[in-house]
Amino acid sequence: MTDLALRPGLSRLSRPLMRVAAFVSLAFLAACDTTGTGVASGPQTGPMIDPSQPVPVALLVPGGGESAELDRIARSIVNSAKMAAADAQGARIDLRVYETGSDPALAAARANEAVAAGAKIIVGPLHADSANAAGQAVRGQVNVLSFSNNADIAGGNVFVLGNTFYNTADRLIGYGVRQGKRRVLVVAEDDVSGQIGAAAIEAAIARNRATLAGKAVHPVSEQGIDGIVPQVAAIAQARQADAIFMTANSPSVLPYLTDALARNGVTSNSVQLMGLTRWDVPASRLQLPGVQGGWFAVPDLPRIAQFSQRYRSAYGEAPHELGALGYDAVSAIASLAQAGRANALTTAGLTSGNGFQGVSGVFRLRPDGTNQRGLSVATIRGNQLVIVDPAPRSFGGAGF
Repeated sequence: MTDLALRPGLSRLSRPLMRVAAFVSLAFLAACDTTGTGVASGPQTGPMIDPSQPVPVALLVPGGGESAELDRIARSIVNSAKMAAADAQGARIDLRVYETGSDPALAAARANEAVAAGAKIIVGPLHADSANAAGQAVRGQVNVLSFSNNADIAGGNVFVLGNTFYNTADRLIGYGVRQGKRRVLVVAEDDVSGQIGAAAIEAAIARNRATLAGKAVHPVSEQGIDGIVPQVAAIAQARQADAIFMTANSPSVLPYLTDALARNGVTSNSVQLMGLTRWDVPASRLQLPGVQGGWFAVPDLPRIAQFSQRYRSAYGEAPHELGALGYDAVSAIASLAQAGRANALTTAGLTSGNGFQGVSGVFRLRPDGTNQRGLSVATIRGNQLVIVDPAPRSFGGAGF
């Protein structure tokens, strides 16, 4: 994706990439049948399994010829899932692939087909509406580990594997509080993605006992950004905020907003800038004066590099970034089956507190269907990406 120039007064709405619902942690884990037969009852969902036997896993991918990009994503997910199944030690995964394109109705039909064929869990599909449709179709029968990062669809028998706005906001706010950055000013677009991102930041502020120093909302246009910069600059110069947290979801917003702030004397030298999106992608952003010193979150990059090298050696091409989610899902299922847990695929099994080691770092699924992922805190110094706080390797680390 490349940055698009903004024309004065023109609002460019970007398609939301990540959506975050209100974060609610459900503390219960009800008792489950551990006899190896039947279906979990009460608030739990999912069938029991015999972990000594192959685990039938349905993999729903967006392939089918709808577009070259979707076919590439599907291929990467399937290949990555196969790698995870091959890596499984002491567990056997019976992986069955179903193509759904981006059609929710087809996703629901494939989910029903898979369960009728004996699938004990569904991995995928990719798009939020398709994942929601698949989950509804097999509600009360099996769990769905979707590749979506849209927390709005999480809950019941649907889990989201993609990194959410809340994960990023919580990591950065938590790190900031430990560095003495407790008063946070939120700057957000007025579109859907920006407002959901702002809600995630505010939830993270509350969770980490920081203080919301204010909120500036702007249209996605040069004129809209120019309209709020004086207000933001005044708050920063009066030292009423220790940090400015920007959603900057539209690709063009980050370059224009950070440059506008810099022209008004606001940089990370005076008040800590933070971003909800990656500031190192595309690489051309590393040269922007306004992003120098800002904080943002990235996955465990050394782990991703190792996985990419393995994938390229096996398949002769680089994996799509979403392919790693296929590996994560299947490896998590395999690790639970390896542990001999008859309830491995129920809500209780999937939401194991210890979590799982994924391609991009440690992660775990939460009872409300969302996820928690280990992220690194990064900055840009001298036009180079620098990790200032590495991703935690377990759920006892400072990043959690």
